[in-house]
Amino acid sequence: MSENKILFNTGSLEGISEELGKLANVEDSKLKLTPDNADSGLAKLVLTLIELIRKLVEKQAMRRVDGGSLTDEEIERLGETLMKLEMKMEELKKHFNLTDRDLNISLGPLGDLM
Repeated sequence: MSENKILFNTGSLEGISEELGKLANVEDSKLKLTPDNADSGLAKLVLTLIELIRKLVEKQAMRRVDGGSLTDEEIERLGETLMKLEMKMEELKKHFNLTDRDLNISLGPLGDLM
C-alpha cells in the first residue's frame, strides 16, 4: 500500500503547510467503500466521472461556439442537450443523496472539479 509523503521541501514553512494541506485533501477525497455503502460509493464515483466529462464537453462546446464553427441550429441543440444533462445530474444527485461537494475532486494543478 503506497502512502503520500513529502520527500523533500526546501521551501518555507508556508510551502510545507500547503503540501500537508494537499495530502489532507487527498485523504478526504478518497473513495471509502464498505459493504454498507458500496452502492452509494459506486454512485459517487460514477457521477463524479460523468460530471467531469460533462464539464469538459461544456468547455469544448463553448470554445466551438466562440470560434464560430457551429450553426445556429447546432448551438441550439447543444444548449438543450447540456441543459438536459445538467437536470439529469441534479436528479441523480438527489436520488443518491449527494451534493456538488460530494462529487468535487482535486484535479491537481488544474484545481478542483467544481
